[in-house]
Amino acid sequence: MPVITCIEDLKRLHQQRTPKMFWDYCESGSYTEQTFRENSSDFAKLRLRQRVARDLSGRVLESTMAGQKVSMPVALSPVGSTGMQHPDGEILAARAAAKAGVPFTLSTMSICSIEDVAAASPEPFWFQLYVMTDEDFVDAIIERARAAKCSALVLTLDLQILGQRHKDLKNGLTSPPKLTIPNILNMMTKPRWSLGMLRTPRRQFRNIVGHVKGVKKLSDLTAWANEQFDPKLDWSKVARIRDQWGGKFILKGVLDPEDAKMAADAGADAVIVSNHGGRQLDGALSSIRMLPSIVRAIGDRTEVWLDSGIRSGQDVVKALALGAKGTMIGRAYVHGLGAMGEAGVTAALEVIRKEMDITMALCGERDVKNLGRHNLLVPRDFEGDWV
Repeated sequence: MPVITCIEDLKRLHQQRTPKMFWDYCESGSYTEQTFRENSSDFAKLRLRQRVARDLSGRVLESTMAGQKVSMPVALSPVGSTGMQHPDGEILAARAAAKAGVPFTLSTMSICSIEDVAAASPEPFWFQLYVMTDEDFVDAIIERARAAKCSALVLTLDLQILGQRHKDLKNGLTSPPKLTIPNILNMMTKPRWSLGMLRTPRRQFRNIVGHVKGVKKLSDLTAWANEQFDPKLDWSKVARIRDQWGGKFILKGVLDPEDAKMAADAGADAVIVSNHGGRQLDGALSSIRMLPSIVRAIGDRTEVWLDSGIRSGQDVVKALALGAKGTMIGRAYVHGLGAMGEAGVTAALEVIRKEMDITMALCGERDVKNLGRHNLLVPRDFEGDWV
């Protein structure tokens, strides 16, 4: 087994072991990918304050997210097509998250279904909802999540219209992949992935296929999905879904203080500052740069979490020091999954945990809940001076 010291180690293995179309799906953004790049690079503009001669024994990373106890304030983000990064990917990631004591979030656009993951995961998980124009499907999948005892519903707000991702179009991305000559040749260089895919029956969007009238094969699914993301999703629909769910309710994809206030008004138990990993509105500011203004806008009305751009435990510490009560990681754990399956997700979480612990200690803190602006050096122009 290779020595894993950081997420970058897992990223290199992921690229080696996963077909190009699914690697590109993970490691790309929309249009010029400016926002995708800056989600990560903007963390480097924040500097940590080293403090010394402190009692650093008995350090604590445990916290809560939306009232749920977590071993560290990190949850696995919903990522579409995770089961194409590694066979049965969502099941493996859910197991690794449960063992690590952090939440796993299953995407509507997952390869493994809600029922697949519920049967295999030792702990309840969260379910992420895309709102479709097919209200019968939306109502049914909410009930399926309830039946599976999902402990929170994460409603994504920033995918009413699909952003264009050039690499996906050029690769002809589908799940399962189209058996074109270039795809077959590329998959032949990934024998571990190919053999695993042959062994599993889970190779298409199982939350959808068989649960929507007329969707029985890949071509049906593609046509259905391309027309289904609801462009009319507004706050009244958010309220309807909140009331139908009735449990922990988390709103993801907020990148503006005014929207954050509306999300708090809508009764969200947490608001996730996110730009969909730079995969929707290219040219938007990074999540970490927008975090402080959203924290100021909401205050203590509801929890604010940070998603998009986290690639290390130091990034988590910086987000918490800027006011986030929790964080979510997507690509960081997917790199582990693509590299080594469940063991890779575990390795990714262990890397982040260790980096958090050491960084927090060298900043002079013993408890993650005590992190704050006093632990950072923030450039005066970090949030920008915009007209």
